[in-house]
Amino acid sequence: MGMLGWVMMGLAIWHFTIFLPDRFWGGIVGAFVGSLIGAILVGMIIYAVKVSAVRVPGEKATDIGVILYAVPGALIGMALVYLEGMRRERATELLRHPLE
Repeated sequence: MGMLGWVMMGLAIWHFTIFLPDRFWGGIVGAFVGSLIGAILVGMIIYAVKVSAVRVPGEKATDIGVILYAVPGALIGMALVYLEGMRRERATELLRHPLE
């Protein structure tokens, strides 16, 4: 149940990428993948630190606090995809116009 919450939180945060310039590596799909992977990984890491075991919280262990573990992961995941997209865009521009 916790995994479902982390995925839904990552998906909800991903919707706000429409307000950003499209510089994500892979476009909007890249932002989607970065958000979901980040939300799941960081959610698992934070929960593992809390319970001293790597496992997905079940229905009884899932509350709003556990769901909010996904927020920093979704933001970090999207930021990494955005920075990689900017790096690749800059490299492409340098290849097109090397002397300018």
